[in-house]
Amino acid sequence: MDVVPNYPAATALQRLENTPREIKYEPHLDSALDYETLNENVKKVQYAVRGELYLRASELQKEGKKIIFTNVGNPHALGQKPLTFPRQVVALCQAPFLLDDPNVGLLFPADAIARAKHYLSLTSGGLGAYSDSRGIPGVRKEVAEFIERRDGYPSDPELIFLTDGASKGVMQILNCIIRGQGDGILVPVPQYPLYSATISLLGGSLVPYYLEESANWGLDIDNLRESVAQARFKGITVRAMVIINPGNPTGQCLSEANLREILNFCYQENLVLLGDEVYQQNIYQDERPFISARKVLMDMGAPISKEVQLVSFHTVSKGYWGECGQRGGYFEMTNLPPQTVDEIYKIASIALSPNVPAQIFMGLMVNPLKPGDISYEQFVRESQGILESLRRRARLMTDGFNSCKNVVCNFTEGAMYSFPQIRLPPKAIEAAKKAGKVPDVFYCLKLLEATGISTVPGSGFGQKEGVFHLRTTILPAEEDMPAIMSSFKKFNDEFMDQYENNWNHSRM
Repeated sequence: MDVVPNYPAATALQRLENTPREIKYEPHLDSALDYETLNENVKKVQYAVRGELYLRASELQKEGKKIIFTNVGNPHALGQKPLTFPRQVVALCQAPFLLDDPNVGLLFPADAIARAKHYLSLTSGGLGAYSDSRGIPGVRKEVAEFIERRDGYPSDPELIFLTDGASKGVMQILNCIIRGQGDGILVPVPQYPLYSATISLLGGSLVPYYLEESANWGLDIDNLRESVAQARFKGITVRAMVIINPGNPTGQCLSEANLREILNFCYQENLVLLGDEVYQQNIYQDERPFISARKVLMDMGAPISKEVQLVSFHTVSKGYWGECGQRGGYFEMTNLPPQTVDEIYKIASIALSPNVPAQIFMGLMVNPLKPGDISYEQFVRESQGILESLRRRARLMTDGFNSCKNVVCNFTEGAMYSFPQIRLPPKAIEAAKKAGKVPDVFYCLKLLEATGISTVPGSGFGQKEGVFHLRTTILPAEEDMPAIMSSFKKFNDEFMDQYENNWNHSRM
């Protein structure tokens, strides 16, 4: 009796041979993409920004309910208009035949035409051709010049890699750092789940250090030391530290003094510092401006400035550009050995090249229009309008949350998020347990069903035991903000009345 695999081609072959046989089908064996045999690290990954709340919001939208997606920093999806000049330049690069049209000057300003020709001259075949795996050399040079203007210290284009958004750069660097479960990465909690998800996927260990909410999400060096000591006690080698500045989801800006403490700590503990600085243009107060980790490092002088290894990340997705779908980013390496840079290049080469239109967006962001350029005044008017509106929305949202019962919220100093603490009554926590939900997930689901406001529970970012938050962007249109906050307040106060039963919790 012959045994053949269970697929049609084999039985067809037998019929062709015209040889009568009894066929025994083998039982199904687990395939590599059956759930039971998947990489266990994949199953560990959690990504709350597009998790249960987002999926439920998508279902409600399909049912016809109006949903306000404040779960992710996606400015254009919430109505922010693209900046005119960069879109004009990239449009011409995408359709270079327009540059040969005698009427092109009637549709596009002369500076957009000149800039499109400039970027096309840097490519090896237009936007449809691969670039160098590190990105177009001319654009990397523009990034280096931007960094030098910002920090006051020269930057080397050979140590700058362009990426498909900052997230891809973070993943590449973590992939090089994490060797196994025994390697730990210090990550701020609350944290952006890119870090927890990537560390899980790569099989490493997340080592949390808690930001202090009562100190406007400040960073305590003593807490950092304790986190490292606890990790080492568990046999974990802490190899790197992440800072998110301005903070996501917490919205704070790190002071220069705090950055000095962090860099000293990394020097003492021999840690690589990963500086997530994608919100550096999103600043909504004047007391604490953005200062890059690299500038502070260089200001500190030798030996620290020569020895602390730093990788800094930026993107076109945030700031006043909001070009999330374009996926343009970069990382800059400081004090990494040349052999390490070569290995990172090898990893980048696996994907051949970052997408080329995004590289041009990055070039336009770091090499903006200058006074006297034809499109300069329009560009400034558009960009300042966006940033000034975001500043007003940050205040509207903070004040709105603080007017609600059992809700307290620090002011959003930077980035694009508000992270209010929700003081849930014991009866609400008990109701959540009965429903099989984490308490802040329970609250956020009720909020979504009642108002259509899609947020992210604080548990998706990490938080102290027994403390509950939600994260929302400050990106809804300014004219819609009063109605959104009014809707939130009505839901929240009714929710608290329902579960509070005369229980009262003092405000912070």
